[in-house]
Amino acid sequence: MADFDQELDASGLNCPLPILRAKKTLNGMEGGQVLHVIATDPGSVKDFDAFAKQTGNELMESKEEGGKFHFLIKKS
Repeated sequence: MADFDQELDASGLNCPLPILRAKKTLNGMEGGQVLHVIATDPGSVKDFDAFAKQTGNELMESKEEGGKFHFLIKKS
């Protein structure tokens, strides 16, 4: 996992809450900063991919580790 500026733990939350929380957190961040999101919803993998494409933010990394999904999103 690369360096990140903020972390959002969305464990236990189901769609669409991880995306909504990430959007709110990203809105308070500066361009170029990186958000690390932790989620447990398997649907979050495709959700964050689509979210990045729709918003223009960069999905830098997406991986599963120990039953949790980790995403690094760079704010555009």
